[in-house]
Amino acid sequence: MKRVLILGPGASGKSTLAARLGELTDLPVIELDKVFWQPGLLPTPRDQWVELQQKLVDEDQWIIDGDLGPYDAVEARLRAADTIILLDFWFVRCAWRALRRSRERADFWLWLLRYRRKSRPLHIDAIHKFASQAELHVLPDPKALERFLAHIVRTS
Repeated sequence: MKRVLILGPGASGKSTLAARLGELTDLPVIELDKVFWQPGLLPTPRDQWVELQQKLVDEDQWIIDGDLGPYDAVEARLRAADTIILLDFWFVRCAWRALRRSRERADFWLWLLRYRRKSRPLHIDAIHKFASQAELHVLPDPKALERFLAHIVRTS
């Protein structure tokens, strides 16, 4: 596990998981939200985003967390990943976390509401198409996440 990609709906805990994994594995963590969003919460233009991602994944080791919904172009990250973690948490859990952490824009809520029906199937298809070589971990709830982390601790 040297190139780890973490995907999932908004407020599912991708950044928290990335930080914990980074501590356990000593892999550098890249939080996509900090790289992608320009001042004023403007998205990076798609062609620039694809190019920037390629530079990120050209590194030998990393944990990249982030799912930018309709703004994303995940193919480069999928091709380069050896491990993919999909946080497959339900809407209510993520909505509760989002409400507790901050105010979100309307496009966030639309994405979160549509995630299971629209984004998740697209991710699953893209994983099969671009990352068939990667080890896939689909974690449906926080207990599964804790079991996964405990396994990492045991095998480190």
